Amino acid sequence: MRTPGVISAPSRRVRVATASGRAQDRTLPEEVPVALVHNGSTLAVMMATPSDLEDFAWGFALSEGVAAADELGEVEVVEHETGIEARMWIPEARIAALNARRRAMVGPVGCGLCGIDSLEQAARPLPQVPRGIVLSETQVMLALDELRDWQPLHDETRAVHGAGFFVPGSGIVMAREDVGRHNALDKLIGAMARGGVDAAQGAIVLTSRISLEMVQKAAMAGTGIVCAVSAPTAHAVRVADTAGLTLVSRASGAISVFTHAHRIKEGTHVL
Repeated sequence: MRTPGVISAPSRRVRVATASGRAQDRTLPEEVPVALVHNGSTLAVMMATPSDLEDFAWGFALSEGVAAADELGEVEVVEHETGIEARMWIPEARIAALNARRRAMVGPVGCGLCGIDSLEQAARPLPQVPRGIVLSETQVMLALDELRDWQPLHDETRAVHGAGFFVPGSGIVMAREDVGRHNALDKLIGAMARGGVDAAQGAIVLTSRISLEMVQKAAMAGTGIVCAVSAPTAHAVRVADTAGLTLVSRASGAISVFTHAHRIKEGTHVL
């Protein structure tokens, strides 16, 4: 449910000047403060693209361990003059855990772990991911290529990240975009949960590098494979290895598998 306000479009046309001094129109993505509110208390305020905010609220709650999918319900999106609130209710028993993971009030775009309250939260324990599926190298390349077709906002602005879910035999089945890469992944995780999609039956595909928090969110979602166009950080590799998550990237046209390579097979077909 969404209460209309003044900030609703994910992009806006602006007039810019070229190097020659000629004026032309460009489309830029919007970036607005989105407050994630649980039981009337703000957990975080993230700068995000104002689209798919119901998915964002669900995905953030799931990837941050705030609540389980069966504990989440309707999201009320309320627009204000200065930003947007995504309001939802969780069981009271979850409030103590929510307060323990409370973040700072404002997080910049793609901020990663900024604002957490302690060093211990940066090393939070992750579940072991399910065995999941096996992909061929060709399927990994297909997934990364196909994600481009699911990024209309990027085609319009050239300034947002994308996260998609690839299922063998079906290709990319859903994707979400945002100015922040973590936000795009949270939106995807939320969309999958709200749609009843089993994360173990496919692979998450990213347009960004694989940092620690991207690994944490993917593991919390329960997927076994993360494919990206850029290499992971060394710390992300260590954490993914411990969680049983396969990290794959493509650089210069070649596939590199950094962890749990048993899920990626050479060639075109998976036996």
